[in-house]
Amino acid sequence: QLHLVESGGGLVQPGGSLRLSCVSSGFSLGLYTVAWFRQVPGKEREVVSCSSVSDGSTYYPESVEGRFTVSRDNDGKTVYLQMNEMRPEDTAVYHCGAGRDYPCSKYRVEAVYYWGKGAQVTVSS
Repeated sequence: QLHLVESGGGLVQPGGSLRLSCVSSGFSLGLYTVAWFRQVPGKEREVVSCSSVSDGSTYYPESVEGRFTVSRDNDGKTVYLQMNEMRPEDTAVYHCGAGRDYPCSKYRVEAVYYWGKGAQVTVSS
């Protein structure tokens, strides 16, 4: 079966850090653009980072620019999201998605082929 599994979520205090992992099963993430999305109840899933398969570029929206970093492991099966200087508004369920080659700055849920079930991240004192 082809699927993704996220891990590394949890509770962190404001200003703290977490690192999320996204591990693929049955396929190589090296063949896909990988994006991290987050979602809170009642709102649409939003992109918080993207790693392009075609040119290796990355993208971050202004809300996380300078605080979040996406990276790929050399094994081709793991993508990480390092989150620093976290804020209460970062609280959400975080999902990784692997999909087609599409401009990272415009990446959207419709481009994703494979999803993970998500990891809860809570930023609170």
